Amino acid sequence: MSDLFEDYSVAAARTGAYDEMFAPDQSARPSYRQLAGALEGLSLTDVSSRADSMARTFLDRGVTFDYAGEERPFPLDIVPRIIPAAEWDVLERGVAQRVRALEAFLNDVYGRMAVVADGVIPRRLVTTSQHFHRQVHGFEPAGGVRVHISGIDVVRDSAGTFRVLEDNVRVPSGVSYVLENRRAMAKGLPEAFSQQPIRPVEEYPRRLLSALRKTAPAGVDDPTVVVLTPGVFNSAYFEHTLLAGLMGVELVEGRDLICRGNRVYMRTTAGEQRVDVIYKRIDDDFLDPLQFRSDSMLGCPGLVNAARAGGVTIANAVGNGVADDKLVYSYVPDLIRYYLGEEPIIANVDTFRLEEPDAREEVMDRLDELVVKPVDGSGGKGLVIGPDATHEELETLRGRVLADPRGWIAQPVLQLSTVPTLSGDRFGPRHVDLRPFAVNDGENVWVLPGGLTRVALKEGSLIVNSSQGGGSKDTWVLAQSSDVPIEAEPRHSISIRERTSVWPVESSWRDRQAEQTEQQQ
Repeated sequence: MSDLFEDYSVAAARTGAYDEMFAPDQSARPSYRQLAGALEGLSLTDVSSRADSMARTFLDRGVTFDYAGEERPFPLDIVPRIIPAAEWDVLERGVAQRVRALEAFLNDVYGRMAVVADGVIPRRLVTTSQHFHRQVHGFEPAGGVRVHISGIDVVRDSAGTFRVLEDNVRVPSGVSYVLENRRAMAKGLPEAFSQQPIRPVEEYPRRLLSALRKTAPAGVDDPTVVVLTPGVFNSAYFEHTLLAGLMGVELVEGRDLICRGNRVYMRTTAGEQRVDVIYKRIDDDFLDPLQFRSDSMLGCPGLVNAARAGGVTIANAVGNGVADDKLVYSYVPDLIRYYLGEEPIIANVDTFRLEEPDAREEVMDRLDELVVKPVDGSGGKGLVIGPDATHEELETLRGRVLADPRGWIAQPVLQLSTVPTLSGDRFGPRHVDLRPFAVNDGENVWVLPGGLTRVALKEGSLIVNSSQGGGSKDTWVLAQSSDVPIEAEPRHSISIRERTSVWPVESSWRDRQAEQTEQQQ
């Protein structure tokens, strides 16, 4: 193996984790052999120059994120993550199963609450969730779908077994990095890319638009879809612009919309135009100042009533956040059995419910051994890893848990699987997770082949979130047979509606910003 992997086996042994590229004897696993051969012929100068080129491309295209108040290119590592076809088949079926169960759960808890009456889940657990919204209780969403887009976070444990870490069915983000990572990797590592039968990812915008149109209100033959963004200061604004452009739909802010007679319209230079489907990228609390935060300037008054009356489809549905609650997460295997009559295909991570006295007592005795998470946290915020915490931090955590047991769960420390990642002048093992994205049109759940692999760039760190200094990897799902479409040169040129212009993919970030400013003005 190349000098770039010198001492890799020693570092991998220190982690105690399952390495996805190398077996314990330091031989490349079958799915990584072609990649290993391509890397063998590269020097440090080659690898570094290609990594720098990818970073410059991301900066030029506006693929950035806010870290500590500074706008940076999203870190993309040059070594992709590879998932064999057989492993992906299990993941794909497991993610789709989970989405179907969560869809059934949300329909139930905002309706009959049979799951509570049958004793599967406590009523108090649902009603005390921060994101359970009584404002939308009792009505069916237009189009009949609540979970249009989902991101299910999965990890590998030390045995190499995939487990679900958490569910994201409120406003899942990150798919833009999947699309941009693929474009960059096709140019950054072409010798490996061209030799592998890789499943494509560019189908996502078309699948998403198709699902949104299919779930439009009844009686609408040619639905108008818009993407609702909080605006240019949102950390995911690049994703909002990219998806709107690739789907060929308008990107709007709350001030561009108006509700009248339980219908939604957007202001255009040609007058008001009815909107049938809103793909919202803002939190529920800011969506409608008449129902939620009265000081919100990001949403539009009347959206909830319009949705209740069946005049507009909101994707994802208002109130989905109750299914993101990490305490509800601990019940999802039971929900799969209850609603689908099936055994879970992908298991959860073992979880302590700290509102239960026996579990709380055990966790209080083992705080220094466990990971403790707030049930409504995201992006790694509020998470405490016991073995890495100081005595003072653990005592503070103890007080917070005892004051609000409902607000916390605990899990064992998982040594997430590792993939080689460039660090200085060597490749080192770094921990990764995976967020597969699923699109639900009410009849079928389609899972994007691959998803967003996030990587902790600091040695030994288990926190992979970009807001905490993490990066990403392109995720290659290998095709099983020649009849499965495989990746060619990524095109990113999807135009669904001729009357809507799509930004040229090759334009620079500043060009797209100027066009967006003109459009909003």
